[in-house]
Amino acid sequence: MKTLHLFRHAKSSWKDHSLSDRERGLNGRGRLAAPRMGAALASQLAPQSVAVSPARRAQLTLSGLCQGWPALADQEHRTIEALYTFDSDELSRWLRQQPDSCSELFLIGHNPALTDLVNELAPAAQLVNLPTAGYVQLRLPLAHWSGLVEGIATLEYRLFPRELLDP
Repeated sequence: MKTLHLFRHAKSSWKDHSLSDRERGLNGRGRLAAPRMGAALASQLAPQSVAVSPARRAQLTLSGLCQGWPALADQEHRTIEALYTFDSDELSRWLRQQPDSCSELFLIGHNPALTDLVNELAPAAQLVNLPTAGYVQLRLPLAHWSGLVEGIATLEYRLFPRELLDP
């Protein structure tokens, strides 16, 4: 059995138009949402390794998650170039290449790739949009990541920032 944790980066800033897409940071809402989501996920999940896109907004999202979920900061974090994609097929290819010794993967990435991936793997989820700083957990009845195919997953849990109680 495999578990896939998907987290979309927090709300990015478009304030400085001179920055490339990779260089954009988080806006105020994003800087608040990431730690709040980290605190909420800390009560639901064990801390684990995180694979994160190299985009600055994804890196800052991970930092924010760790602020709200300090035990996550003690885990291994890997920046993975392949996670800077907006294409679910590219994500699927990367997932199929992961070592089978890894039963859980936690990714921080981008839309539309993440929303599309959820809908391809777990069509019953009928996810219209994984919002910024949104989290989805999928259960996959697989022994090998290479066996990843459309329709194989079940949506186990989801959490979106708008569902959190105001502090």
